[in-house]
Amino acid sequence: MSAPRSVALPLVVMALLGAGLAGCGRASAQTPPLPLKAVKDVPIGASTRRFDYASVDPKAGLLFVADLAGSRVLVFDVRQLRLVKAIGGVQSVHGVLAVPELGRVYASATGVDQLVAIDEASLKIVARTPAGHYPDGIAWEPKLKTLYVSDETGRTVAVIDAASNRLVQTIPAGGEVGNTQYDGGAGLIYSNEQTNNRLIGIDPKTDRVVSRDSLPGCEGAHGLLIDAPHRLAFIACEDNAKLITFSLARHAEVGEAPIGRGPDVLAYDPSKGWLYVSSESGVVSIFKIGKDGANKIGQDFLADNAHVVAVDADSHRAFFPLRNVGGRSLLRVMEPR
Repeated sequence: MSAPRSVALPLVVMALLGAGLAGCGRASAQTPPLPLKAVKDVPIGASTRRFDYASVDPKAGLLFVADLAGSRVLVFDVRQLRLVKAIGGVQSVHGVLAVPELGRVYASATGVDQLVAIDEASLKIVARTPAGHYPDGIAWEPKLKTLYVSDETGRTVAVIDAASNRLVQTIPAGGEVGNTQYDGGAGLIYSNEQTNNRLIGIDPKTDRVVSRDSLPGCEGAHGLLIDAPHRLAFIACEDNAKLITFSLARHAEVGEAPIGRGPDVLAYDPSKGWLYVSSESGVVSIFKIGKDGANKIGQDFLADNAHVVAVDADSHRAFFPLRNVGGRSLLRVMEPR
């Protein structure tokens, strides 16, 4: 895919962005500010109460954002940096995941306890599937072509067949379930069992739990990201504001770092090795990932409730949907300095 064309911002917009970041900066003396620069603020509309997960399809050049309060999935063109469409009827949408090989996007409509399938070509809803009692995070298992959905309050992981859009099974997790991710290295599904602060591993061939690892440094294990090449899992602990680095090979914690209060969504740029951690407090942290774990390279206050982030690995641009900036909602686009 060709690189997105550069976008020049009016000087007044850039000045306001710079003043906002400088005036609200909360990087410590030991931690440098975010190694990012503002590219553009894309208007969305009136302020909203909450956004949730976001997902990029680099093949289609589209970004999908869950507008939870608006019960819609917002679609952005990441090359032209514009809002393309708002897909309504996705009640209280939480999770959203693009699956480029299917040309589909999946969204968890928590208001009606369904997983909603959206066709990327038409940007229309094509299927609805029961998905537990509070569907949230979504993972894609490419070999068996199944989706694994965190049923948070139902304390299960729902398994859905993509071909038939049918609920196949619900896997008991032992507690409330945070986010769910696929590990392409081991071919396993991992979920945060946040009630007891454990990372559980699921074998998709049998849909059985094959590991339950305690996370003693974590309180409120919610956000999750798997770095398969380095055999690492990163867990965002929402109750004690820590990022836990967990070795999937050793089944043990190997590091922890302070992050913003109320950490939520994680995103990863694999070619740069940058891990983004966004938080309810509006503090964003960036870590450089290597074989030895995570090294924080920047942390700062971005905007109120900047708890959602997605990254386009082709352009290295990061996208932050913000619910209320001066009475308007917008998508803030940033890129490495």
